[in-house]
Amino acid sequence: MTLLTLSSVAKSYGSVAAVAGVDLAAQSGSRTAIVGPSGCGKTTLLRLIAGFEVPDAGSITLGGEIMSNADAHVAAYRRNIGIVAQDGCLFPHLSVLDNIGFGMDADRDAKQARAAELMEMVGLDGAMLARKPDQLSGGQQQRVALARALARRPRLMLLDEPFSALDMGLRTATRKAVADVLSAAGVTTILVTHDQAEALAFADQLVVMRAGKFAQVGTPRDVYLKPVDRATATFLGEAVVLPAVVGDGIADSPIGRLEVADVTYRGRAQIMIRPEQFTVSRIEYAPDIGVSAVVSDVVFCGPSLDARITLAGDGIAEGEISFRLDIPGRELLASGDRVSIGISGRVHLLADA
Repeated sequence: MTLLTLSSVAKSYGSVAAVAGVDLAAQSGSRTAIVGPSGCGKTTLLRLIAGFEVPDAGSITLGGEIMSNADAHVAAYRRNIGIVAQDGCLFPHLSVLDNIGFGMDADRDAKQARAAELMEMVGLDGAMLARKPDQLSGGQQQRVALARALARRPRLMLLDEPFSALDMGLRTATRKAVADVLSAAGVTTILVTHDQAEALAFADQLVVMRAGKFAQVGTPRDVYLKPVDRATATFLGEAVVLPAVVGDGIADSPIGRLEVADVTYRGRAQIMIRPEQFTVSRIEYAPDIGVSAVVSDVVFCGPSLDARITLAGDGIAEGEISFRLDIPGRELLASGDRVSIGISGRVHLLADA
């Protein structure tokens, strides 16, 4: 069942269209991540859903009830939406117990019981209820902020860059814990982030936003492997984009003949290959025919090598085509090495070729 529906939602500030007529549906219990560069409209969209901003056009429906349209606007406090911000926004003068219980319409004993239940749910010791926020780590503060947002049993949870202030190891652990809690509680969630890996790992629906519009909406796997255009492909991670001539499901490219999923397209195009599809091996000798490749630069990063691969061969000008790859450190490649390149799986034909 669809819980949240956005229909042609738009919001401008002067001549700047922060949100330019977007449509979205979020199913009950689902997790949607909205990812995009700074200034693309992610936070404005979240504020529109929360009720902090009024859309200039379009409608927002939650649980079958209209929250905003041309004729009505339900105030934020009446929407029963939980929000967790980047810094948690805990009240520094209140204990953890009082932070979680803030806004709950219940007596002290009921708040204590609910807070203890939520602390267990978010994986924190109930003994921390007496502490103040400055006595907690960053990850603990974010879990308390989540507990506070869950205290009133919201029907929708909005997460605005909630993990960005945490270090990498803590960030990953906290993100997984939060995702597990929200799934167990069955709460529909919208996450806004600029971190592509975070969005891919967290969501079951991914939205790529650019200049106030949705560039692509789909499952994380589909959006990553089948981006609609080059900008989306490169935003979601490293992508090698090469020219090719395509026909009958085969792309003739600078690195050889490769299979493409689209068997109907014929003509010149651009193909996208993700770095994990590559295998690169050093070769002691390669005949001076066809296509060869050289490691033009390499940086040792422990388990991996950050290598720039430059293609050479018939029809390819020196240095014309190069790209970077993360290669397993076991290959022990050095700058100047000649390498063979293999591609696993089909390559993706970009729509904006």
